Amino acid sequence: MTEQLTLDQAAERAGVEASYLLRLEELGILPQERDTLTDGDVRRALTARSLEGAGVPLDVLGDAIRRGAINLNFLDSAAYERFVGLCDETFRQVSDRTGVPVELLMVVRESIGMAQPSPDDRMREDELEVLPFLELQIASGFRPAAIERLLRVTGDATRRISEQEAAWWRSEVIEPAIAAGQGTDEIADPEFSNKIAPMTERAMVSIYHAQQAREWTANIIGGFEQLLADAGIHSRLEEPPAICFLDITGYTRLTQEMGDDAAAELAANVARLVQRNSVQHGGKPIKWLGDGVMFYFDHPGPGVRAALQMADAIPAAGLPPVHVGMSCGPVLFQEGDYFGQTVNLSARIADYARPGEVLVTRTVVDASEEKDIDFREIGPVDLKGVAGSTELFLAHSGAG
Repeated sequence: MTEQLTLDQAAERAGVEASYLLRLEELGILPQERDTLTDGDVRRALTARSLEGAGVPLDVLGDAIRRGAINLNFLDSAAYERFVGLCDETFRQVSDRTGVPVELLMVVRESIGMAQPSPDDRMREDELEVLPFLELQIASGFRPAAIERLLRVTGDATRRISEQEAAWWRSEVIEPAIAAGQGTDEIADPEFSNKIAPMTERAMVSIYHAQQAREWTANIIGGFEQLLADAGIHSRLEEPPAICFLDITGYTRLTQEMGDDAAAELAANVARLVQRNSVQHGGKPIKWLGDGVMFYFDHPGPGVRAALQMADAIPAAGLPPVHVGMSCGPVLFQEGDYFGQTVNLSARIADYARPGEVLVTRTVVDASEEKDIDFREIGPVDLKGVAGSTELFLAHSGAG
């Protein structure tokens, strides 16, 4: 049931003065001659403010609505309930009430990608939904620094998902509809929006749950191994993970020369190739770095096999030859990324490798049990930024 709001209640929720809403009514942006307003009207006010901030004058918006060129009726749809207003408490007041540090509360807004608030700014309604999660962690003794890291990584990851979702909606819904001469009602299509929005959320949550199961399993295995080792029941296997850097010479320049559509298609093909190949061999791509990708592998041997296969497949996809560096050893995981000397060494080896080469360290060779991969020693090498010489080996597929 739609909540009925007074003018003052709607203004407070939208974070504007009541006079602003009266002006929107005069311009026809809000329905006129109504005793009460609705949540949809609050969303109209929020949208009007956003359009005004983007340089669209309110009188121009009102004129377009009165002439029937556009309308904001789609904001009454349940799919747009995520356009929320402000609550009646400030960050400082919520902090005093709950015991959650005010600095941590303000990180919630920053993690979404918005400007840093002040303690006396009012919180948004969706930010309050995060509050129980923070309260439980604080009450359980979690360190604020660890909570903040999770908030920022979550914000960054969901921002990237939302950006891609918006691009998908533009290319598949908005642009074809505008090209076909459809109006606002047809473009927004509340019935379709109400149907696809919950499906999108369920799909995203399902993928997230699958990712959680994978990482939780790794934690369970690691924890049990440590407990068994501490009890003297089981000796933990000392098999360090491997970090791999794969660089595609001139990839950025090439995609810039291809044009947006062709470059986007090529990038998607390469991303699909490296994702599937690395996961198949117990690894995962961590991040794109200009002309290349950084990977993490649970075990060095399968990582070498994956690198060799990618070194063959990427040129076959129409790209220049790759050069790869890999080492294994302890790594530090923080904020969705890996750090440490092993990571730095792998990057330097990739820089040293020539096109088409997969170069690895002695530790990778010693840990590899792949029978059909050979390693040829190329000798001690001085790498930029690495103290001392590094013994490197050229990996290649053997005869078996």
